[in-house]
Amino acid sequence: MNLLIMGLPGAGKGTQAEMIVSEYGVMHVSTGDMFREAMKDETEMGKQAKAFIDKGELVPDEVTNGIVKERLAKADIREKGVLLDGYPRTIEQAAALDEMMADLGLKLDVVLNIDVDPSILVERISGRFICRNCGATYHKLNKLPKVEGVCDVCGSRDFYQRADDNPETVATRIDINEKQSAPILTHYRELGLVKDVSGMGKIDEIKTSVKEILSAI
Repeated sequence: MNLLIMGLPGAGKGTQAEMIVSEYGVMHVSTGDMFREAMKDETEMGKQAKAFIDKGELVPDEVTNGIVKERLAKADIREKGVLLDGYPRTIEQAAALDEMMADLGLKLDVVLNIDVDPSILVERISGRFICRNCGATYHKLNKLPKVEGVCDVCGSRDFYQRADDNPETVATRIDINEKQSAPILTHYRELGLVKDVSGMGKIDEIKTSVKEILSAI
């Protein structure tokens, strides 16, 4: 089974990805993991990516696509399948993915889109706060410490909110991501691959919906 998981920041994509990997044994392949692995193994594409990163430059699409193709060509993908997470990020990368999968004799079975109203996501993300001492994460609406102002894990009273978790920054981030992902979703809808899953319910309810989709493949 080969699938792509999509969703705006805060939609719960990571939680569902963990469940899919655990339940179905597919290889979880994210952009960051692929880059780190390619550079560690010193593949040709990994060396090229490192040269750009070391100069503080963005890695161009042709190198990113090359790293993805190197990863998809490995035996574990053929044996177990793949869950792509964080790639493709642009419609150009989606076209490249279609081409490389065809070259490798692979095909996408489904594109899971975890769908949540953007306004809800702003509320979700901007409500997060973190224990400065141990890194435990809380939320002002649905995950407060058991004792007000005291971390459940380490007992610290020192909390903070990430600078990029304020409502204005979050709204901008979601808007950019939504515009970026829209043409990708349109592309895969035209191919009949997109399955929308509401990310508004409880985690277990969302998991059940995802499993129903995957069991039909």
